[in-house]
Amino acid sequence: MGKKIYTPFSKEELLPREEKLEVATRGGKLKIGIPKEEQFQESRVCLTPDTVEVLVAHGHQVMVETNAGMGAHFTDNQYSEAGAQIAYSKKDVFAQPIVLKVVPPSDEELDLLKPNAFLFSAVQPGTRDREYFTHLSNKKITAIGYEYLEDEHKQLPLVRLISEIAGTTSILIASELLSTSHGGNGVMLGGVSGVRPAEVVIIGAGTVGEFAARSALGLGASVRIFDNSLTRLRRLQNDIGVRIPTSTIDPKELKKALRRSDIAVGAIRGTSRSPIVVSEEMVQLMKPGAVIIDVSIDCGGCFDTSEITTHDNPTFVKHDVIHYGVPNITSRYARTASKALSNFFLSYFIEVAKHGGLESLLSHDAGLRKGVYTYKGRITNQELAQWFDLEYRDLNLLIL
Repeated sequence: MGKKIYTPFSKEELLPREEKLEVATRGGKLKIGIPKEEQFQESRVCLTPDTVEVLVAHGHQVMVETNAGMGAHFTDNQYSEAGAQIAYSKKDVFAQPIVLKVVPPSDEELDLLKPNAFLFSAVQPGTRDREYFTHLSNKKITAIGYEYLEDEHKQLPLVRLISEIAGTTSILIASELLSTSHGGNGVMLGGVSGVRPAEVVIIGAGTVGEFAARSALGLGASVRIFDNSLTRLRRLQNDIGVRIPTSTIDPKELKKALRRSDIAVGAIRGTSRSPIVVSEEMVQLMKPGAVIIDVSIDCGGCFDTSEITTHDNPTFVKHDVIHYGVPNITSRYARTASKALSNFFLSYFIEVAKHGGLESLLSHDAGLRKGVYTYKGRITNQELAQWFDLEYRDLNLLIL
């Protein structure tokens, strides 16, 4: 009889067992470049230091051009402490596989992009020309436009975020321009006891129109909204909770309303270019010193007299009416707008990484595919192709 060996383990505990091994999540590590915006006096930035810190903690690399966040009061030191690499050369930032911009890149910046890179930016077709898209095609860039990205509910989440700010901003700007010191007719937006408030006409019952109406009503103005969709008009009234006057875009009704108005806000968009619903004749009938804020100018504008302006020279006068046509209107409140953009991209890029990268996510996410307007150089947005007379290719046939 053998010698008995003492052990603290039972017979069952000594039997071989299955071992649970840690399995790493399949994810693509992203390399993202954030250049400094230099067009249209742009002050916004796509990622805040807080968002960069989260992305870096997930294993991604973020390169930020020096002073990229200066307009929104984010310093290089804040980005560096969050884990970003600070680049002192624009060329290094545009060499990254993914480039994040607020406004579309200039021709010089397009030259710096590497072939087959991914570009996230606004499209602003009203500020672009045919050569811009040809340049993207020649570089075989996959470009994704903020205006076209959809969520699972077929909504445009980033457009809504920016539109909320744009709608509120339009009324704040208009109120300032109405003052006598800015050449306006000197009417206070909300009026005072015994004096009528300003008359505000808003064309478009989408998100911009809704938040413009909220702001104008909050300041005591008299508001009327025009839109061709009864559903949007009804929804806006329900969301605001006030039975404000609404109307379809009947030229006669619109002409009468504009003649009485002190402020007119253009907040109507098409699938690509905004339709022109206010003719030059209608503008001529408006009061001297009235104000037009064309928020849809980045898509061509809905006033026949609108022109693109800048933050340095934001207004011009035509037919004695003050016109404001800055395409990046939300840049006036750069910090708020930057945080809104950053909140969106944080969740988006974490989702991208879970799917192993952008290429993989494209085949699974219909909302992302909606945002792609050039895929490896091919124009995949039908409206843009028609607008600029370019060859259109169906993205679904290219990647599925």
